[in-house]
Amino acid sequence: MTAHPPQRRLLICFISLLFSAIALADTGASKNVILIIGDGFDDQHVTMGRNYLAGMSGMLTLDKLPFRGAVQVETFSAAGQPVYVADSANTATAIATGAITSIGRVGTDIQDRDLPTIAEQAIASGLRVGLVTTSSITDATPASFLTHVSSRSCEGPEEILGSTYYGVPQPTCPQDALQNNGPGSIIEQLAVSGAHVLFGGGEKFLGQITARGESVRSLAERHGLRVLTEPGELENLRIDQAVMGLFDSENLEVRWRGTDGRRAALTETSWLHQLSDYLGEAKEPELMACEPNPEFEATPELAFMTHTALRRLSTNNPQGFFLMVESASIDKQSHKRNPCGSIGEVAQLEEALALSLEFARQHSNTLIIVTADHAQSAQILPEPSHYSEYPIPIYSPGHTARLRTREGSVMRINYATNNGFSEEHTGANVPLFANRTDQKLLTPFLRQRDLHDVIAAFLFDEGASGPVKD
Repeated sequence: MTAHPPQRRLLICFISLLFSAIALADTGASKNVILIIGDGFDDQHVTMGRNYLAGMSGMLTLDKLPFRGAVQVETFSAAGQPVYVADSANTATAIATGAITSIGRVGTDIQDRDLPTIAEQAIASGLRVGLVTTSSITDATPASFLTHVSSRSCEGPEEILGSTYYGVPQPTCPQDALQNNGPGSIIEQLAVSGAHVLFGGGEKFLGQITARGESVRSLAERHGLRVLTEPGELENLRIDQAVMGLFDSENLEVRWRGTDGRRAALTETSWLHQLSDYLGEAKEPELMACEPNPEFEATPELAFMTHTALRRLSTNNPQGFFLMVESASIDKQSHKRNPCGSIGEVAQLEEALALSLEFARQHSNTLIIVTADHAQSAQILPEPSHYSEYPIPIYSPGHTARLRTREGSVMRINYATNNGFSEEHTGANVPLFANRTDQKLLTPFLRQRDLHDVIAAFLFDEGASGPVKD
């Protein structure tokens, strides 16, 4: 695909979507749902994005939506006890199925029973389904809408029987493996799911060989998916062709990075401070800004993938569709203590939302929901510290990034969930935005599993009395 600046590429998508919308009559009969998930997109990250992209007193596209609420995240332990911090697998499963499960589970409950998902119900009802993500298509969030495994680590035919992460053995799913008469790994299940559009990363899985002796690519093609690894290949593809586009080996590259690739860093202290908390000096990390990530240049933007998915899901389709769009690296870059990586992903979410809203203006029966799966580690702290004038060194024990904003001020982002190589999720509720206020099931406070009921009620006229309240 010819490389264009982000603003030009977004304009091209808008113009193309507008002409496509004019060409397609809105009969008012079909119903469409666009579910946009910002992974780790809690209120701290919403505010980080607003401060940097729109300014402290500015507004994101999100802020202009007519509905806003809060969503309580629920998680069980393997024994069924409450757990107060979640991961993407169990939270996406809650949204997709309406059931609470335990960390790491994809489309299964704590007894390892498969849970029917909203996307599977949509396909069974004749609707088209699409999953679009900036992560690998096999990652926990997209996987939870169309697959069922006991652990999110079982992404491919090789991983389902054993893999490692930073040298640590990961859970296996032998009962789910094809050779044990299971449904197969995540990528194998996606290949046969009946989805119309699958966009993201995960190219590395295409060459893996299934237990039945064929490659994943062959499996997908045998089940009607055209498999692509370059965005430009979409130009010559029939609009009604089901497609799996995997555009990077694993996760897609992020748009922005910190100055010269810098991330948050620990505060430097003098040797004297090692003797006493009240002695010595502390040197804060230098100021940084966000700059283009050179590795992003050939990466398809989330807006481009969303635009392409919307055209393919809506053209010549009187039945309607369900589309899940994930800006995945808000979370992944927060794990890496990289605020610019996260903010660049917020910008991508905003662009995908703007395109979705333009589509909804032309197709009135379209519900757009924006939410997060769980909270993440980043915190916005005072700059400078309120205690900076005290005659002793006072600083965060975590990693700090001092980010120069476009307004000329400094936003201090801190990460302090642990002292290891990767930050951890946190346990707050997450925000909810929607483009419609006429849905009886949308209330200012919901549980995550209620989102499944909202979507089902809209698409299938189910649960008109509202979410079940305990």
